[in-house]
Amino acid sequence: MSRQRIILEMGTGNDLYGEDYTKAANRAVQDALHHSSLIFFRSLGIDPATMEVEVTVGVQQPDRVDTNAVAATLPHGNVSVTAVPGGMNIVDEDNGTTTVIATVGVAAWLDIPDGKYSG
Repeated sequence: MSRQRIILEMGTGNDLYGEDYTKAANRAVQDALHHSSLIFFRSLGIDPATMEVEVTVGVQQPDRVDTNAVAATLPHGNVSVTAVPGGMNIVDEDNGTTTVIATVGVAAWLDIPDGKYSG
């Protein structure tokens, strides 16, 4: 068996008024997921629960991301979420609000039996 990355998707999400880093991260994950379709699981008879999913969230205040809540939004696999410095905050000083923009990378990995599939 060899562990191979089967997909890498990127996404962005925001929270316009609540300064909610988890909400922005969840929206970024959903953006990434809507760019992909993993139909090969059904086509090849592979259980999607065997997939490992690694989510990296970039926001200005990573400690304010509830990584468990973000992980819960993914439909398949063994999910791990890491929040790192990144993304962007847009401050509206006139109105006292901060827009949070999150970026994510969603990578999925699968153990592929040696010689089973080739690229």
